Amino acid sequence: MKHPQFIGHDIYRHSTYGRWHPLRVPRVSTVMDLVRALGWLEDSQFIRSPRAKPEALTHWHTPRYIAALQRIEKAQAATPADFENHDIGSVTNPVFPEIFRRPATAAGGSILAGEVLKDGGTVYSPAGGTHHGMPDRANGFCYLNDPVLAMLSLRHHGVRRIAFVDIDAHHPDGVEVGFAGDPDCLMMSIHEERLWPRTGPLENDGGGNAFNLPVPRGFNDTEMAFVREAFLVPRLQSFQPDAIVFLCGADGLEEDPLSHMQLSNNAHWDVLRAIRGLAPRLLVLGGGGYNPWSVGRMWAGIWGILNDHALPAGLLPTPAEAVLRALRFEGNRRGRNPPEHWFTTLQDKPRPGILRDEVAQRVDQLNKRPVI
Repeated sequence: MKHPQFIGHDIYRHSTYGRWHPLRVPRVSTVMDLVRALGWLEDSQFIRSPRAKPEALTHWHTPRYIAALQRIEKAQAATPADFENHDIGSVTNPVFPEIFRRPATAAGGSILAGEVLKDGGTVYSPAGGTHHGMPDRANGFCYLNDPVLAMLSLRHHGVRRIAFVDIDAHHPDGVEVGFAGDPDCLMMSIHEERLWPRTGPLENDGGGNAFNLPVPRGFNDTEMAFVREAFLVPRLQSFQPDAIVFLCGADGLEEDPLSHMQLSNNAHWDVLRAIRGLAPRLLVLGGGGYNPWSVGRMWAGIWGILNDHALPAGLLPTPAEAVLRALRFEGNRRGRNPPEHWFTTLQDKPRPGILRDEVAQRVDQLNKRPVI
C-alpha cells in the first residue's frame, strides 16, 4: 500500500497576514517541523507544493479576480475598486507580500492532491482548507477556495462521488456555493452557531446535498463523539463516497481565540480514525486555527494517525519540545503565559461534558432527511 503523502512548502514559514491579524501565527511550518522532529515524515512522503497557475485557478475563480490578486501582489496596494469588488484591503483580507503566491501555493497543493489520489490513497495538505473563498472575492481570510479546486481536480481525474466533511468552527460557505445541488457531492459541516459567517443553519440543505449542524457554545468531546457515531459515520456509510475530503480546522479547540467551543484534540483525531476507512481516497486539509500551539499539536497528530503511529501519551522528545518552545503568540493573553503542557505534550486531556438536548435533537432532525 502506498504511504500517505504530505504536501507542504516553506512559503508558509515567514509569510504572515500582518502583525495583528489572526493569521500572523506560524501553522504549516510548525506542523512540518514537529512531525520531522518526531521522526514521522520520510523524504519519500513529502511533496513540495506547486504554485497553481492562473488558468487552473479560473476553473472556479473569475479571471478578473485572479488578475487583481496578481496585480495587487506586484503593487503591494489595493485600489478602492479592489476593496469594493473583491474585499481586498479590508481588515479581514489585508494586502500582504505573498497575497497571490501563498494562496496559489495552497491551491496548487490541493489541485495536485486530486491527481495523486486518482487511483486511491491518502494525502495530507495542512495548508489547504480555505473554505470561505468566493469565485470573485476574498472572504474570511481566504483569497482562494482550495477545497473547491481540490474537489474539481478529483472530478477531473475520474472521481465522482465526493463527501466533504468539515469540522472547522466556521461554516464552509464557499464550498457550499461551489457544490450546491450536486447530487454526487455530500457536504457535512459541524460548526458553531451564530459564529461568522453566520451561514449554515440547520434547515439549509444546500440544494439537497448539504447537512449543516450548527452547535452551541461549549461544544465538548462527549457531544462530538455522539455526532460522530450518530450522524457522520452512518451518513458516510450510506453515501458510499469514492473520496472523502476532510477539513479539520483547529479553531474548535478550547484554546482557540476565535471560537467558543471546548473540544480537545482527541475529538478531532477520533473523527479522523472513524472516517478514514470509509472511502478509497482521503484528502485531509487544515482550515482554521489561530493558537500556534493548539494548531501545531493537533495537526501533527493528524499526520501521526494517518501513518498509524502511536501518538506520544506522555512527554515529547526533546527535539519536538524545542519546536513548540520556539513559538510565540504575541498580542494574545494566552500567549503571554502559555501552560507548560503546550510545550511538552501532543495530546490534550479529554474534555468530556454533558450531551445537551439541543445537540441530540438537531442530529435527530438531520437524520430524518433522506439519504442522497
